Formats: sequence, structure tokens, C-alpha cells
Amino acid sequence: MVANARGQWGLSSEASSTLMNVSENATFGVSDPGGRDGHGMARELVIRVHRVGYSSAEEIRAELAWINALRRERVVETATPVAGIDGEYVQTLESPSGRARRFAVAFERLPGREPDAGIDAPRWFERLGEVTARLHRHSRSWRLPAGFRRKRWDLEAMVGERGSWGPWRAGLGLEPAGVLVIEQALAVIGRRLERFGMGPDRFGLVHADLRLANLLVDGEMLRIIDFDDCGFGWFMYEFAAAVSFIEHEVIVGELLRRWVVGYRKVAPLGPSELAEIPSFVVLRRILLTAWLASHSEVPFARQMGAAYTEGTVLLAQEYLGGRFLG
Repeated sequence: MVANARGQWGLSSEASSTLMNVSENATFGVSDPGGRDGHGMARELVIRVHRVGYSSAEEIRAELAWINALRRERVVETATPVAGIDGEYVQTLESPSGRARRFAVAFERLPGREPDAGIDAPRWFERLGEVTARLHRHSRSWRLPAGFRRKRWDLEAMVGERGSWGPWRAGLGLEPAGVLVIEQALAVIGRRLERFGMGPDRFGLVHADLRLANLLVDGEMLRIIDFDDCGFGWFMYEFAAAVSFIEHEVIVGELLRRWVVGYRKVAPLGPSELAEIPSFVVLRRILLTAWLASHSEVPFARQMGAAYTEGTVLLAQEYLGGRFLG
């Protein structure tokens, strides 16, 4: 599909594409030795092909509007969206086999690698805390463009009966006893977040997926990518998303400490915000359990399997006992 659409971005016949990742969307790296960037080098793009039905064209344009504002105001380092030859960022790809059409967006490819979840993670989490605070400062002051539409990441959207990522009760290998534990944890989370509130100082436009896979480190530079899940949610949810899939690791406590140090270099962070971070981490873990179940065709989801669900139940038990990130 991407190979047949290369002309939509003015790529030459020499352009080749490689599948980089399949998650919510499919991401392809494209190298075009027949094209040249502004520095005379072979053109390198990343093309994100969207999952059918997940984001509308209007939602994708809103995502790109925020990215362009962040770049223009030098808030963060992130990839430049690349318009097609028709001037539109959102392209529609036709399937040669007659399958559903898909939206696609291209970005300039950035150098760097995903940070390691081990020994070098704490220092990058301090930097991530700074970046996150700058994002939030911009979010609070940015005037949304007309027609701006993004998803809302509240409790109903995450773990309600019609959650955006499917029902958590369908978690792979989830037993009735585990259902009860998660229900109890969500009841506590619901009460706490109702008290915490959704005022503009606590709830607004967030990236919502600042996990390690969406960070690029290059020397001393930290860049963030993939705003596909950006939407309206709790600002403190950002840390929960940052520790996605490693929530149970011993290192998470240190990552939190370093993230808070970094955040406070840019913006204040009070005790009431910090007190709810364990709730957000457990909420995110339950949400990811639902995601894995509803995306069982994705290799990563199959790899995590029922073991991740079992870990979610254990984490919920720790939370209920007051032992998680205490």
C-alpha cells in the first residue's frame, strides 16, 4: 500500500519502504536515494498508516496542528510533518487488493534510538519530566484552532463499558477472581479521581503516550515522537503512560523520583498531584490490559499475553493494600 502511494509525497521510483512497527498503526521507514532533502542527503521519511476507524481525518489534522505549534514555538524537539504534493498532510491510501482505504501521514525521520529501560533510564526520565512540563505549560496557554478534535481520556473512555481500547474484562487469561480485584481497584481510583477533579490546572491536552518507544535519544538530545494518542486527559497521567509495560519493575520508583525532579525544573508539582500518580499508573495498566486483548493480532500483544494480565491483577492488589509506589 505504501509502495503504491509513494508518488503522493513526491517520492521517486527508487524509494523503498520497510515495516518498522505495528501497534495501533503500522509505521514504515522510507528511504529515497532518488530524492534529496534540504542538506543534499537521500530523503528519509517515516509514514504512519492509520488503523481503520481509530482516528478521523479531523482528529489527525488536530494532532498535526499541535505538533506544528510545538515546533514553531520551540517547546519540544519532535518530527516535522510532511505534506503530500497536494499540500495536504493527511493522505488516503488505496489498497490494491480492494481492502479498506487508510489514512496516512508522513514525517521527517529523526536520528536516535529508544532509551534502554535499564541503567540509563533514570537520567532520561529527568529530562522527560522537563519536556513533559513544557508540554503542559504550552497546553494550558495554547488557544485551540477552530474545529480542533481529539479524543478524551477520562475514566469512561478508558475503562467504561465502551472503552476506546475495548473492555478490560476481556483481558487475556483474566479469571473471575482477578475481575473482582480490578473492579475494587477501579472503584478506589474512581473515588480518588472524582475528588482530584478535572479543572484546567489538572486536566487538558496531553501527549498520553510518552513511553520509551516514543522517545528518541541522540547524544544528549531527547526527542519525542508519535502524538497519535494525544487528547484531553489528566496531566499526571503522562507519567503513567511513560512507564507503560514496565509498571511492575523495581526501577519505577526511581523513575518517578527523577521525573518529578525534572518536571519541577519547569513547573510546580504539588503533593496532591503526586499523591494520585499511583492511581494513574494502575489505571493505565488496566487500560493496556484491555488494549492487548483487543489487539491480539499484533505480535507484541501476543508476546505479552496472559502474563501481563496476571501482573495487572497483582499490581491492583498492591495498590489496594497501599503498597504500590508508596
